[in-house]
Amino acid sequence: MDSKETKRTVPVPSVGADGEQPISQTPIASIAEETTENNPPEKNYAELLRKMQRMNDPAYLPTISMNELYENVYQSRPPVIDGLLYPGTYLFAGAPKVGKSFLMAQLAYHVSMGLPLWDYPVHKGTVLYLALEDDHRRLQGRLYRMFGTEGTDNLLFAVYAKQLGGLEEQLKRFVQEHPDTKLIIIDTLQKIREAGGDKYSYANDYEVVGKLKRLADACGVCLLLVHHTRKQQADDKFDMISGTNGLSGAADGAFLLQKEKRTDDTAILDVVGRDQQDQRLYLTKDKEHLTWTLERMETELWVEPPDPVLEAVAAFITAERPSWGGTATELVAVLQVDMKPNALA
Repeated sequence: MDSKETKRTVPVPSVGADGEQPISQTPIASIAEETTENNPPEKNYAELLRKMQRMNDPAYLPTISMNELYENVYQSRPPVIDGLLYPGTYLFAGAPKVGKSFLMAQLAYHVSMGLPLWDYPVHKGTVLYLALEDDHRRLQGRLYRMFGTEGTDNLLFAVYAKQLGGLEEQLKRFVQEHPDTKLIIIDTLQKIREAGGDKYSYANDYEVVGKLKRLADACGVCLLLVHHTRKQQADDKFDMISGTNGLSGAADGAFLLQKEKRTDDTAILDVVGRDQQDQRLYLTKDKEHLTWTLERMETELWVEPPDPVLEAVAAFITAERPSWGGTATELVAVLQVDMKPNALA
């Protein structure tokens, strides 16, 4: 291995769901990389053998130091909808007939077209909508009324899918065939659950969402699981989500859509998540097109905090000077930022 090979450096932390894997995942450095005057080959071979023996020990607990964690470079995963929806797994809950499927179709359409949703910027990408409680005729009528005749090939539908287990392979194949996939909607979670004696236990609920979360994290997509609420009221509105706390415990966040009366044209959308602040949105349904419009929100639109390094780069690169080349050390001097060269890289 070339001794001049670029080493891994500290990343700019990504905004995305937990569980992301580093670009370089090699747990043990190569012999050539570690060989120096102070580390002869014999010592490196012995260390490598020792590490391999430890990994074969049933009692071995893999750990990573803070410095090693800093050395990994993690791939950034931009949001699907700025301040609202990120890669990961989310629950979207509401009572039956409250308008969940209409809002899901609206989300899917806006992401597939790259159109802003209310006051939120949207990142365009392919969307898969598993409309498992619909048929093609009903979908056609709903979409035509909501969006007119302007369609898109970036929004794909399926009205049948396998249950969890076989579904995972179906979704992996879809993402392989559509690498720009941003969002997958499963409407509803109940349709893909496998029957079992402990179907509604905490452990089973956690495992169901956990499997889907691992899939979403591995593929770098947002997985939105439509689910129902129970009739009983609760002090914490999110405790009304049907099932145990295992569902919300394994998810990256949750959306809760509620009306005071089923016949109302207004609704409240509460949002909680690991990657955005809690929000409450007041929505009104357009009676003609059946789409939801934003009337107001209790919290200001969440904005990514400024990054001083990126701001310095943006100020340095101008129309008059559109490009620059040099080492990380030279760039630190040019930008005048308080950061080590390897961290900046």
